[in-house]
Amino acid sequence: MSDTYTSTEPARAHVRIVFLGPVAPHWDVVGDFGDRTVVEEFRTRALARLVLLPYTDPQFKRNRERIMRDGERENISVEWDLGFDESLIENASSGR
Repeated sequence: MSDTYTSTEPARAHVRIVFLGPVAPHWDVVGDFGDRTVVEEFRTRALARLVLLPYTDPQFKRNRERIMRDGERENISVEWDLGFDESLIENASSGR
């Protein structure tokens, strides 16, 4: 039995989480479409997990996964914009 829930319904909303830079506030959550209330509630929860947390912080990876699960539960598609190609970090950390 799988713990992964996949919805066949279209997303209720779409948000982009954008890294603003090394000086706080580091993050902005932008709603591209969907009910404004749903987007604002999600934005509040996401920013609570990300406040004062740059992407280089070890806690970022755990909180990012929590935000993604929250988006899945709420049927909100989430896009991350860190301002660079994330595969470069993954390749560097794996020793390639």
